[in-house]
Amino acid sequence: MIRFGFSLFFWTFITASSLALFPVAVLLWAMTGPFDRRKVLLHRFTCFWASLYSWFNPAWPVTVTGREKIPRDQACVMVANHLSLVDILILFRLQTHFKWVSKSENFRVPFIGWNMSLNDYIQLKRGDKASVLRMMRHCEQTLAAGSSVMMFPEGTRSPTGRMRSFKTGAFEMALKARTPILPIVIHGTADALPKRGFVLQGRHPIRIEVLDLIPYESFADKSVEELTRDVRNVIAEHVVTDGGDAVAPRSKRAARAARAAAEA
Repeated sequence: MIRFGFSLFFWTFITASSLALFPVAVLLWAMTGPFDRRKVLLHRFTCFWASLYSWFNPAWPVTVTGREKIPRDQACVMVANHLSLVDILILFRLQTHFKWVSKSENFRVPFIGWNMSLNDYIQLKRGDKASVLRMMRHCEQTLAAGSSVMMFPEGTRSPTGRMRSFKTGAFEMALKARTPILPIVIHGTADALPKRGFVLQGRHPIRIEVLDLIPYESFADKSVEELTRDVRNVIAEHVVTDGGDAVAPRSKRAARAARAAAEA
């Protein structure tokens, strides 16, 4: 009952704050548009907006490690594992400039989705080849203009915490645009908010781990399949593992409990 009440308060806070902050975003978009073509200032405001939901949420204490590894003067393809809806909010805590690649349905969410459009984030309609081609062109233009691109190569959240296979789009893009890749590992969000449901699951520390930048020169001769596999392996090495497969901490604990029950 306490979790339900806190969850209701949290989602109400998101709704109320979005109502209040979206007009500010529109004003900032209109005022800075003529001289801020990459919408850096609007994205900074969006980072502030999204960060409110973890700054003031005692259930989600967030730490960021490796922030210094984020390139400040070079665009890159940023890729992260995907455990929960919370991941999107948490990655704004990086407080760095990038453009999201997100499914087109998210852009229709009132206020939050409209702000994504103002930021010129990149839409993708799943299963639509024409949309994929438009997304790739948009990403190439974004990288060429000096803005990094953020993607979840798994394509969707894992319902179990076990890391899915990676799709090749982000890595095709990095090869074609000759840009480095920045792997990012998210820890703890699968426990904070499971894929199915909107009830916050108690207090769960969350950590964003920025790994070493992978320079283009180190993978220029690789096939897209090799690059996809290699980057997944890099991320998997930093995710808690069980039986050789990358899983979230919650899944490992559950697996251990299941083995203990079986042996009892």
